[in-house]
Amino acid sequence: MKTFPSEFEELLTPKGRRILEGRDREACGALLRPGQRFVALGGVLDARKATACRDALEKSLRSSLTVMEDPIPPESIWGMTENYAEQLPKTVRVRTALLESRRSRSWKAAAEVGLVEMLHSESFAAFAAAVSGRALRRKWGIQVLCYGQGDYAGPHNDHHPEDAEAFDGYVDMHLTFATPAVAHQWLVYSKGGHFTEMRSVNTVGGITVYRLPFWHYTTPLMAKPGAEEDARRWVLLGTFLDAQKERRRGSAIEPPATVAQPASRPG
Repeated sequence: MKTFPSEFEELLTPKGRRILEGRDREACGALLRPGQRFVALGGVLDARKATACRDALEKSLRSSLTVMEDPIPPESIWGMTENYAEQLPKTVRVRTALLESRRSRSWKAAAEVGLVEMLHSESFAAFAAAVSGRALRRKWGIQVLCYGQGDYAGPHNDHHPEDAEAFDGYVDMHLTFATPAVAHQWLVYSKGGHFTEMRSVNTVGGITVYRLPFWHYTTPLMAKPGAEEDARRWVLLGTFLDAQKERRRGSAIEPPATVAQPASRPG
């Protein structure tokens, strides 16, 4: 039985629809503003529908998750030869649902509840285009993450200098669905060269949109006392490359006409 709608816009509140249609001056084109690489949006997904989506993820995808773990390498300490010259690669511990292959258990489970169709829907990408203010390519990547007790993502910037299509920047959009057992989890990000900004991602139906690359990390998920086994935060991701500057009409997901286009510059 499909819990997720075929179109993302069916989950939206009136506020969410205003953003999708380009009628919210604060949210639309937010990532075009100088220095703004991240925005967190609340009240855009219907609370009842968001809770139903969370429950569907809990029921359908938990058994097919795969652990993704990259711990701190010992040589980051014991391989040092100079004081204060330490370097930390990206570290992470989280579980993920593999949606790259139709033959995977995760893809089949996600398809049965309508998740794959919704994440590939036109309105899902259109929402990302409205907030980012940029035209986006029609083919985008999708992923599901699930943070449990103590799971985290260490400091990283998501820069891909070897990828010509992503080198100048790209857009990520995350939908969050946390269980009631979660006490807290935070997204910490840089501003002016320092990790000074922090937003709670312990939400049911919150949306975060990123203009990558920039430095950020996700703190360990902490459960309420005695509820460690039930504490999870589900994250539905879309990763969008910028549309080509020279393109045919209708070949990209365009932001609403009311959103100003960015100046021609990297990032």
